[in-house]
Amino acid sequence: MITSLPILDMSRLDAGADEAAAFRDELREVTHDVGFFYLVGHGVPQELIDEVVAVSRRFFDLPAEQKLAIENVNSPQFRGYTRMGGELTAGEVDWREQIDVGPERPAAEDGKEDYWRLEGPNQWPDALPELQKTVTEWTDRLNEVALRLLRTWALSLGAPENAFDEAFAHDPFSVLKIVRYPGESDPEPKQGVGHHRDGGVLTLLLVEEGKGGLQVEHEGEWIDAPSVPGAFVVNIGEMLELATGGYLKATLHRVISPLKGTDRISLPFFFNPHLDTRMPQLELSPELAAKARGLSVDPTNSPILETYGDNALRYRLRAHPNVAEAHHSDLLARA
Repeated sequence: MITSLPILDMSRLDAGADEAAAFRDELREVTHDVGFFYLVGHGVPQELIDEVVAVSRRFFDLPAEQKLAIENVNSPQFRGYTRMGGELTAGEVDWREQIDVGPERPAAEDGKEDYWRLEGPNQWPDALPELQKTVTEWTDRLNEVALRLLRTWALSLGAPENAFDEAFAHDPFSVLKIVRYPGESDPEPKQGVGHHRDGGVLTLLLVEEGKGGLQVEHEGEWIDAPSVPGAFVVNIGEMLELATGGYLKATLHRVISPLKGTDRISLPFFFNPHLDTRMPQLELSPELAAKARGLSVDPTNSPILETYGDNALRYRLRAHPNVAEAHHSDLLARA
């Protein structure tokens, strides 16, 4: 039984063939066994890490009316600010406030599949113009890190390095949440985010230095995953589990609210493919295929769908019923 998440150093990919091969093996094994790890040596500068945390705090310090001016109920794409208690996980309220940011693109034309409704512009606060600049630089850098990880996984599983490139290398549908958890535990733990598996492909999480709250399930126990300076917490989503027949593991996790009188900034970045992507199925060697567990079963969640956009839309409709009612009542009636 492990008591803390493994730490992997991505700089080993640039330290010669033997080190790169060892990193690939370790990456494969850790994400088969645990599904979560800390990533260091990723190349994202500390100055950018410090700035994205600082500008996030400046946003949450704005007066309520300035935050609510970009409330997500204004956005058919579920972008913008979600007030405290405005998102659900497994039907229960998550005690956090946040901003959702996706790819900055024009709204999709009508008449396509329902999931194209998620394509469109973000909402940015007029009072904090530097937020857009910093977040854009942040998401660009994390897209690069995530794509390199995905290529490394492909090689580690015996597939061509570019096995996922068609779906991810150009215009991925990545989503960033900028989250503030206010202190609600006193000291009895309160839900920050309920237990769940990520429905996408790959998550890179930055937690404000010195903070904790994330817990990861392993062999029936909850492991604390506090911040590690300069590191991302990385985990597998259900779509990558699907692509490997369950060899890579999408793991249950949850977030505990901080103690009263404190708070925490958290930035989960979800690396996802085009909305119309059907995840490629990797053909594993007999040795690896024999260790594949199949897909995780969670009675609180619906079965994973093969097309990414179908999963993304389903999740948004369920997590933000007020936005769904305001902009997508026809989908609710059809469901």
